[in-house]
Amino acid sequence: MSIELNQANKRLVWDFWTSLEASGPDAAEHVASSCMAPDMPWHGPDPINDLTGASEFANRYWRPLLHAFPDLRRSCHMFLGGRSSGNPDGRGDGRMWVGGTGYFTGTFTRDWLSISPNGREVNIRWGETSCVENGRITETYVLLDVIDLMMQAGFKILPPTRGRDGVYPPPRDDDAIFLEPQDQRESDFTLDLIRRFIYDALNVYDEENLESMGIADYFHPNVRWYGPGGIGACFGLKEFEDLHQRHWLHAFPDRSVQPLDNLFAEGNYTAAAGWHGVKATHLGRYLGCPSTGGPLSVNGLDFWRREGDQFIENWVFVDMLHLFRQFGVDLLKRISPYGYKA
Repeated sequence: MSIELNQANKRLVWDFWTSLEASGPDAAEHVASSCMAPDMPWHGPDPINDLTGASEFANRYWRPLLHAFPDLRRSCHMFLGGRSSGNPDGRGDGRMWVGGTGYFTGTFTRDWLSISPNGREVNIRWGETSCVENGRITETYVLLDVIDLMMQAGFKILPPTRGRDGVYPPPRDDDAIFLEPQDQRESDFTLDLIRRFIYDALNVYDEENLESMGIADYFHPNVRWYGPGGIGACFGLKEFEDLHQRHWLHAFPDRSVQPLDNLFAEGNYTAAAGWHGVKATHLGRYLGCPSTGGPLSVNGLDFWRREGDQFIENWVFVDMLHLFRQFGVDLLKRISPYGYKA
């Protein structure tokens, strides 16, 4: 990987984010068109979903977001770049990506995605990966934690969370804003480890015993797993298995990680995006929804921090609205002042 190219790509994305925040809604399309390739595909959370080009990005995503949260500001917990290697057979796709995650913070003053405002300051978890080619952003994947936002706004649309609500901190070492180049040997080691974790561990579940995957070889005993709204955070490997993984695999025992849209690493951090990145059959009850028996796919974004030869932190996005829509449930229609009803 060319370190110089990775640095140039990161500067482009960082400057785009900075300019977008500084320019306001009226200039959003101009700012986007100066950085994006024409007709760039943008993949976002349900119900926004797929957009094309700077005009749709500005008018269907960014301006409505600013309209609802007029004082919106971005904080970045993590920022990294690298060459993707998201194919199970190890073939790199040759594309260079830049990613980050953190919070959008702003006062919720107007409806957004049919969610009523609470008039208070909220934190919206965001995760994003962008492909950069020839000095332009050519594709982007974005997830916002809409369920967590609903919970902050006072709407209980899912059963009580098994994990911890509202936990999405920066890395404990607070060292993940990689504006400067990182040691390539560390990056290569991290990428190799995450590939083995995904394709040699997660994908070998025997549908009976959690131990069959060998997760303990990759996750530190004290791993911090920051799950999305509706699932919650888990502190430690045992809690991760008891509060999340056991229930997830009961519902989707044949789940399998597919070729990912991107998987890249820099230093001891790594990022991945996969739209339809996991495929499964809905065979068990999950978060109050009975089995449908049908096939489904999961849109997700993940970020990991490596400590030694294990992962010690994992920040997780799952497009829960997209997932539940495949159960035949529109979570936005559950918004009610009376709370969750199964």
